[in-house]
Amino acid sequence: MDLKEESFIQLSMPAEAENSLLEMTPERVRQEIERYKELCSALEQDCVELQTAKEAAEQRTRELWKEGEYFHKHLEQQMSVSRVCVASCQETIHLAKEERSRLRQEKQMLEKRLEQVKRRGLTEDLATLLPSLPERKMVFKGQVTDKEDVSTLTLTPLIHYPLPGGSALITFEKPEVAQRIMELKEHVVELSHGEELDKCRVRVRAEPVELLLPSALEISLSRSCRRILVSGLPSLGIPEETLLDKLELFFSKTKNGGGEVETLEFLDDTSQVMLSFVQDGVAEQLIARGCVQFPIRKAKYEIKISPYVSGDITSLQLRPSRCARTVLLSGIPDVLDEELMRDALEIHFQKSSRGGGEVDALSYVPEGRQAVAVFREDVG
Repeated sequence: MDLKEESFIQLSMPAEAENSLLEMTPERVRQEIERYKELCSALEQDCVELQTAKEAAEQRTRELWKEGEYFHKHLEQQMSVSRVCVASCQETIHLAKEERSRLRQEKQMLEKRLEQVKRRGLTEDLATLLPSLPERKMVFKGQVTDKEDVSTLTLTPLIHYPLPGGSALITFEKPEVAQRIMELKEHVVELSHGEELDKCRVRVRAEPVELLLPSALEISLSRSCRRILVSGLPSLGIPEETLLDKLELFFSKTKNGGGEVETLEFLDDTSQVMLSFVQDGVAEQLIARGCVQFPIRKAKYEIKISPYVSGDITSLQLRPSRCARTVLLSGIPDVLDEELMRDALEIHFQKSSRGGGEVDALSYVPEGRQAVAVFREDVG
């Protein structure tokens, strides 16, 4: 009994249960044991299934967590790409709006410019609109009187025509010769008259010379209060600088009705001098006198004093014009000396058998060089 007490833990149970247990037979005990074994086995099986279900749930949880992380990263990437796309689209839209605004302004400016061109007949800012056109220099000759019937203003254009290298201008005495040369268009010019004739020919093109001449002109004139125009100066063979010095000395003296001179210069292509004073009123007094006695070389000459009138062109209309007697030759190779080539061209185009005639003038510019031809009014 002592060993039993040391080996087992005594559990207290109710008296009724203890009495029932004492009353059970060995067979009944074995049945109860078997039943509890089955219950224990069922519980163990349930534990195994629960453990398997738990592990499957944990595995699924881990998979779902990984899927969530993947979708989260993918979503962030998509959102980042979307933000970049939105920013790019916004920038593109902004640039498109700016471009549209710029094009609208440019269109308005061009429409305004076109309207000005239509209204003024291609006169305003001609150098910008037609940069390939030749420069033109104009000399205005006219008289201003106190009478109501003022003399008509005469316009004499001096047209500067750029001449590129490898070209020539040839002027014939008769317009029909020039017309005939242009109709033939291409000409084969013989450069020598030796035995090897085929090796000494060049082919040149004949083209008309197109110019723009003024057809209508409007000028806004303004009279200067400090400048005068001095004309009627004697032709004594005196250098221009010496004559200008004498004029400045004369008009600087108050006894001659003058004052301090600011500037003076000869006008282009004229024998007239523009003289400017520092103070107001001096020019008006001299203009009122009309003429003064100008001493030079122990003699006195009467010179005329007129108002200095400056003008701005407010409207200029041009008309295309073709030179009647001048032809442009182009495509001339640089195979001869300048003088020899000029002689060869003149000899060729003087021959009536080649469609030519009497040559009035010929200017040749070799390749690699440039020149400017000046066209004047043909009074012949």
